[in-house]
Amino acid sequence: MKSTATAVAPLRIGVIGVGRIGRMHAHVLAHQIDGAAVGTVYDARPLTARDVAAELGVPAAASVEEILDGDVDAVAICSTADTHVELMIAAAAAGKAVFCEKPVSLELPELDRALAAIETAGVPFQIGFNRRFDPAHAAVREAVASGAVGDPHLVRISSRDPEPPPAEYIRTSGGLFLDMMIHDFDMARYVTASEVVEVFARGAVRIDPAFEEEGDIDTALVTLVHEDGCLTAIDNSRRAAYGYDQRVEVFGSDGMAASENPLAHMTRVFTGTGVRCPPLPYFFLERYMPSYVREWEAFVAALQTGSPPPVSVNDARAPLLIGLAAWQSLRTGQPVRVDGDVAR
Repeated sequence: MKSTATAVAPLRIGVIGVGRIGRMHAHVLAHQIDGAAVGTVYDARPLTARDVAAELGVPAAASVEEILDGDVDAVAICSTADTHVELMIAAAAAGKAVFCEKPVSLELPELDRALAAIETAGVPFQIGFNRRFDPAHAAVREAVASGAVGDPHLVRISSRDPEPPPAEYIRTSGGLFLDMMIHDFDMARYVTASEVVEVFARGAVRIDPAFEEEGDIDTALVTLVHEDGCLTAIDNSRRAAYGYDQRVEVFGSDGMAASENPLAHMTRVFTGTGVRCPPLPYFFLERYMPSYVREWEAFVAALQTGSPPPVSVNDARAPLLIGLAAWQSLRTGQPVRVDGDVAR
C-alpha cells in the first residue's frame, strides 16, 4: 500500500485510455506509488472513463485536450496503439512528461515523428517495457553488469503465452514480432547492454490457422547478433498449455545467470507417484504486477529528481527496428542487418 503523503505535493498524472491496461496503471498510481496521484482519466468510451474515475475518486475528462490544458504534470498514454503518436506529439507540445505503453507505433517514420516531438520539447519520456523492472530479469542484468558471469556469450529468452489473443486483436497488433517478441528484443538489449546488429527469423503457424489468414505466425525462433559478438536465441509461442512462461538466461565466460518462472506458491507435494508442483501464473498481470509498480516508481523518481527516465527514446526505437528486421528476414529467408533504414 502507498504510504501517507509527504510534505511534497504528489505528481499529478492524467491517464489517457483506461481499458484493461490503463485501468491497471491508474490503480497502481492511485494506490501503490509514493509521490504520485491520478489527476484525471480519459477514455474514448465515456462510460468506461466514468467507471474508473468513480473507482478512484477522480474526475473523468471530457477530452484529451481537457487533460493537456489542465494542471497534470504528466500523462500516461494507455490507449490503442494507433493513437499513441498524435497523443505523444500533443502532450509534448503541452509540456507534459510522457509515459507511453508500447508500441509507440508500428511504423518507423511515425515513431520517429513522435520521438522528434519529445526531443524538441525536451519533456521526459518513458516507454512501457515493464519487464526490465521484473526483479528476476533485473537480477540477470545485474549479474552481467557486475561482471559476475564474465563476458556474455549466449542469451536464451523464452516467451510463451497461455493462449492466443482474439482474431480482432491479431489484425491490428503488428504481428508476433512487433506485439509479443518486441518485449524480448528489448530484453536482449537490456541484459547484455549491447545493441543488435543482425537478425535471422523463422516462424510457423502451429496453433491456429487464423494467424496465417491474417498474415501472421504463432510460433517463432529468432537469432540475434549483438554488437559485441554475443548471440541471443529467442523463442515465442502463442499457446503454452501449462501457463505463462517467461525465462531469461545469460551464459558468459565465467558463469551463467537465469531467471525462472515464479510459481503460484512454494509448496511441493512428494508422493510415491512423483512430485507435484503448483502452477505457473496464467495471466501477464499475475506474472508482472511487481514490475508495473517498479516501472512507475522509476518514472516518478526521475521526474522528482530531474533525472532522465530509465527507458527512453532509443529504447522505444531499437526494438521496433529489430522487429521490422525480423519480419523482413522471415519473408526473405535471409539474415537482415539492423540499422536506421530497416523497413518492414
